[in-house]
Amino acid sequence: MRLKVLVLTNLFPSPWDPLRSPFNRQQFERLGREHEVDVITAVDFRERFGRKRAAFRTEHVNADQFVFFYPPVIGRSLHAAFWLASLLVQKLRRLRRAQYDCMLLSWAYPDAAAACWVARHLGIPYVVKVHGTDLNVKATQAWLRPQIKQALRGAQGVVAVSQALADKAIELGVDASRVHVIYNGVEPNLFHSGSRSEARAKLALPQDERILLYVGNLKDTKGCLDLLEAFPRVLLAHPDTNLLFVGAGPCRETILQRSAALGIQDRVRLIGAVEHYALGDWFRATDLLCLPSHNEGVPNVVLEAMACGTPVVATRVGGIPEVLPEQAGILVNAHDRIGLEGALVDALGTSWDAKVIAAQASRFRWDENIQRLGEILEAAAMSRTGQVKYLAP
Repeated sequence: MRLKVLVLTNLFPSPWDPLRSPFNRQQFERLGREHEVDVITAVDFRERFGRKRAAFRTEHVNADQFVFFYPPVIGRSLHAAFWLASLLVQKLRRLRRAQYDCMLLSWAYPDAAAACWVARHLGIPYVVKVHGTDLNVKATQAWLRPQIKQALRGAQGVVAVSQALADKAIELGVDASRVHVIYNGVEPNLFHSGSRSEARAKLALPQDERILLYVGNLKDTKGCLDLLEAFPRVLLAHPDTNLLFVGAGPCRETILQRSAALGIQDRVRLIGAVEHYALGDWFRATDLLCLPSHNEGVPNVVLEAMACGTPVVATRVGGIPEVLPEQAGILVNAHDRIGLEGALVDALGTSWDAKVIAAQASRFRWDENIQRLGEILEAAAMSRTGQVKYLAP
């Protein structure tokens, strides 16, 4: 059954942020091989008018954008209303004439909280995909929680990227039979084991020194500053270690200033944002990936590093414990700097088996992900005509 699917989300690349959310890009473009998929992305007005437009092209999906206007700083509880108003003013005519079979709303607030009203108005069944902070943080806030609950309870299905997130959706009152755990996949052509020396040569990295890698947004909740504060202890045990930050974000200047204050600036490098297709070489070149996030769903960088045979030190939050076994890395508690220091020192001094680590990641496959997501969307579409499709748990 070929569906006409509308995806509404802020988590998709745009001409003003072409590197955004590669996990959703991979999933939606693969879904577009099986179904007709339109993706309409909410672009923050500050990005739309504060950044230069870049070359941007998608495959297998029809990509469009609308500008999300809202009062900054204040009125977070009203963001769904502003999101909805922004969408309707700019895209309502298109939405009315498109005749979609179902909608996929990716991110609970404000996206799903707003877009569920569109779905109800147009009589289109919808599925919500939740990622991490939307339930781990936003759903705990008094003014946002009722809006998120309403959106999830009205959905034909809720797709969670981890069991931990699925449990939170059920706690919000969603029937367990409508909650589905689908882990993101890993692209094997990009993320696979290979020669460390060749990867380092390609990236002009030193061959005879240790490399500790961080990949992600440079923001405090991702733990990038926690990692920086733990790094001096790492250097005491392994003085040949280099700390590389791959990514961009608001903590960039803080990292530079704090590195200088700690006297470790010669061992810290900020690489900047890297295209998703090029990340495999960075994972293969490094001795260890560290992602000490304060909250998560299941970060794809952990899966992709493992697929390259690279061990991981990460925090025991969200779905990370579900995918990172002891053969592939070490888990620590969030905000525990002493624990993080010890884990990094131990991990850099351990002889890891790259083949065993890569094998742990082999079960995260996009083909299975897309098959299950397609079945959930098909079941949602069939509910519109009164048909019932039962899904295996």
